[in-house]
Amino acid sequence: MKTLGITLALSLFTGSAVQAHMTITVEGDQRCIESDGVPDHETGPWREGAVVVEQDHRFCMDATPELTDTITRRARISGITVTGIPLRPGTAEYYDASSERGYSRDPSSGWNVEGIGGLIMDAQNGHVDGDGYYHYHGIPSAVTSGLDDTLFGYAADGFEIHYLGDQVQSSWQLKSGVRESGPGGAHDGTYVQDYEFVAGSGDLDECNGGMLNGQYVYYVTHTYPFFPRCFKGTVSDDFFGGRGDRPAPVEGERPPRSDGNRPPRGDSG
Repeated sequence: MKTLGITLALSLFTGSAVQAHMTITVEGDQRCIESDGVPDHETGPWREGAVVVEQDHRFCMDATPELTDTITRRARISGITVTGIPLRPGTAEYYDASSERGYSRDPSSGWNVEGIGGLIMDAQNGHVDGDGYYHYHGIPSAVTSGLDDTLFGYAADGFEIHYLGDQVQSSWQLKSGVRESGPGGAHDGTYVQDYEFVAGSGDLDECNGGMLNGQYVYYVTHTYPFFPRCFKGTVSDDFFGGRGDRPAPVEGERPPRSDGNRPPRGDSG
């Protein structure tokens, strides 16, 4: 087995004695990242009682990914950082006028709440779900500021994810005008459907990918979609589940826990 990373002792900024760890190994055609899911930076605050809970992360993906002729558009987890924290930019919440919170797991409205802009995040654009599972929805500056080079993580299909700051721009743009259904109000980024892909308006393709040193990679961007949300390689089964070790919920089935904790900030007019 070829070990690409060593076990890291990462201090948790909570005053507890809990230590995080993370390893990256390559065996055959698989790259595997294991961690306890505890970031090495301060987290929260979110809703009352929400705390980071140690996990048993193990995500394996193609170590030598290749482009395919199809695009996979659905994976619960987009990738994982080189520090061992999952990327989950999407949410399972939808606008729901009948809900006290303004959203629910009922997808019938067709307006999917966007994590960044619709839910509470900490200073690193991350939060926990009901099981204390910490994940990022947007760029964590604590990670990008500590990178030795531009490698930020690995996507669900094994392609590298890089961070180049403002040197690359997404080709997803906010729509103009107002929403003609659902929550109404201006397209302000509260919902995924507020955005549209405009080829050539930025540097990247619809999956936030492009070339780097002759290789196809994905990029982290400061604007939507932040991380890849579709994939041009073969997605590992580990990224379809909610925890890396649990099966994904059946399509249309109500998941057991909520990923959000407040009504979206959309204009209801």
